[in-house]
Amino acid sequence: MKKFFNTAGPCQSDIHYMVNPLTRLKGIYELIEGRSYFIIHAPRQTGKTTYLYALMDKLNSEGKYTTLQVNIQPAASGLDQHDAMRIAAGSVYQQARMFLPESERPDRVTDRTVEHGLKGYLEIWSIKNPKPIVLFIDEADSLMDDMFLILLRQLRAGFETRPTGFPQSLALVGLRDVRDYKIRTGTERDGPGGGSPFNIKTDSLFMTGFTFDEVETLLNEHTQYTGQVFDKEATDEIFRLTQGQPWLTNALANQIVARLLDNDHTKIITLKEVTQAREELIQRRDTHLDSLIDKLREPSVKAVAEAVIAGNVPDFDNLNDAIAYTRDLGLIAPNAPVRFANPIYREIVPRVLSFGFHEMLPQEMVEPQWYIKEGKLDIEALLKAFQRFYRRNSEAWLEKYSFKETGRQLLLMAFLQRIINAGGRVEREMAAGNGRCDLMIEYGEERHVIELKLYKDSYTREDGLEQIAGYLGRLDLDKGYLIIFETRKTILWEDRIYWESEKMKGKDIIVVGM
Repeated sequence: MKKFFNTAGPCQSDIHYMVNPLTRLKGIYELIEGRSYFIIHAPRQTGKTTYLYALMDKLNSEGKYTTLQVNIQPAASGLDQHDAMRIAAGSVYQQARMFLPESERPDRVTDRTVEHGLKGYLEIWSIKNPKPIVLFIDEADSLMDDMFLILLRQLRAGFETRPTGFPQSLALVGLRDVRDYKIRTGTERDGPGGGSPFNIKTDSLFMTGFTFDEVETLLNEHTQYTGQVFDKEATDEIFRLTQGQPWLTNALANQIVARLLDNDHTKIITLKEVTQAREELIQRRDTHLDSLIDKLREPSVKAVAEAVIAGNVPDFDNLNDAIAYTRDLGLIAPNAPVRFANPIYREIVPRVLSFGFHEMLPQEMVEPQWYIKEGKLDIEALLKAFQRFYRRNSEAWLEKYSFKETGRQLLLMAFLQRIINAGGRVEREMAAGNGRCDLMIEYGEERHVIELKLYKDSYTREDGLEQIAGYLGRLDLDKGYLIIFETRKTILWEDRIYWESEKMKGKDIIVVGM
């Protein structure tokens, strides 16, 4: 049977290349033995459901527990709280029919069995079942607002009667930890007396992406199955671009094997194929990427994304919750500094946010023939053209743009992208709090460095010169461009627009005022 790199839904070992899912979380067996209720959370398409099915199969084969994984997302369509809990109970019953022997299945859902909601249904099942029950409730956080709280309270109410009167161990599985509930609903309430809505949890486990070794194992499965080799540079670049994010890793490999090479397994996969596939994947924006980008409209996510792109320090009053939530979504890296989780996200987020600018730029302003001569990019002609465009149009364009903190930088990125799309690429370096956004343009054999800064105070220029000189040193380049966007409304346009030469640490730096 033919095998594939999986880009949709849980992996199935007979048709998908896989790494061993059971090695991806530690401490699960101890939590189950300890009759714990706990959280498993991770970004979408990280492998949570694949892991749950593998663990369910293993535990059931060992015979000690009745283990069931159930997706309760259908309960989100409930007309009210009682209806939602009835639908959740129905999901438990339907899944048990598929995966459990008849002697270990719960009763059918009737008015009697769900008279006391999901709590009563699980009680009846636990009392009659011959083994202790281990229950994994997937998509738990798909229930919004009061329905979600009802679910948590019903599970909490049955906790004390475990393991004979309620599941011995239970995991809520979703995108977020329960701590993020107040962000999602916009409230910190939990009914009378406050407190945690799920204060019986023992632990919260976060499923990380693949390690380098796991990425290598996944790619080697394809090699063993087809004989087609990913050379070392290609493997290293796939990990660098994805940082082990499971969907991205599979999607990039699939883009190369199935789409770019049309399943011609005689060809060795090199860095060239990875680079081409990366661009095609970004431009295609599959559902995974679109669903992630959609979160950028949420206020807490928007604040973190803007801080990363602009290099600003976000509002400290809401920083902890916003960063934790954005990390749980997988948009930013799991450790400091606050930055996008991988180079593909780092590329696609600014492109998506600047898409309107990209599409509306007048063609006569971004005609590549004005800036590309004999295969070389005239970066100075390009920046001077943007200066003129920015002076004439920026106020009107940015006034209508919701991402105002990053609008100036994104407008320039859109301008650059329209021109260099055909034969070059833009690499971005950005992190919250670093005070800048660095761009490195590759076109042909040449590299051009641009640093973007917003005017903050009298030290802005001095700091920018130090920063870009350091960046040029790391890249072993002699010349770069420091763009300073004026933020003071009292400064006239005649004083905002300038083009000046500076020397810093042996580097030639053009300071461009906007």
